[in-house]
Amino acid sequence: MPRRYRLAVPPSSALNGLVSAPRTVVLVEGESDRLALRALAPRLGIDLAETDVAVLPMGGVTNVRTFAERHGPHGLGQRVLGLYDVGEERHVRRGLLAAGLPVDEATGPAGRGFHACHVDLEDELLRALGTDGAEAVIESAGEGRSLRLLARMPAQQGWSREKVLRRFLGSQSGRKARYAGLFVDAMPLEQAPAPLVALLEQVGAT
Repeated sequence: MPRRYRLAVPPSSALNGLVSAPRTVVLVEGESDRLALRALAPRLGIDLAETDVAVLPMGGVTNVRTFAERHGPHGLGQRVLGLYDVGEERHVRRGLLAAGLPVDEATGPAGRGFHACHVDLEDELLRALGTDGAEAVIESAGEGRSLRLLARMPAQQGWSREKVLRRFLGSQSGRKARYAGLFVDAMPLEQAPAPLVALLEQVGAT
């Protein structure tokens, strides 16, 4: 009977020492935010890998404390930046304070490198691209018919085109993430959302 050998696995602390952690982490709510930033960065001449930056989806803004504690001064000591929806600012302030990153009242979260979308990412992208542009991207992606069918449904009668587009993006799992990068690629660079540009310029300035 052949002998069995048990492989020795080093403790997690040892493994952590062997893996080089990025110098900067950018905390975002979800995958669509991550893909939008990754699409916009090269258009601004910023190489996230070269600048040693990782964009981390948190699975919701209420997890900001956990992530900021893990990566900030109480944890790995990395520089922590972020993107969030303006309506969730209270969670960002509380989470950063608990993680040893208090927000200055004069500069707000932006002074800590946390930039707010006016409503949310989809609102920023749709305003930057415009309804005609967004509908053209959806048509090119092969889902124009689905958008038109949605717009003709009784529940959507009387809705603005912007509201129908938002409903379309949220009506299927993964659709927001799919179109985040496509919208960024299609929009004129000079119309790129201000909070995303400000965040990436802060990343690229280091």
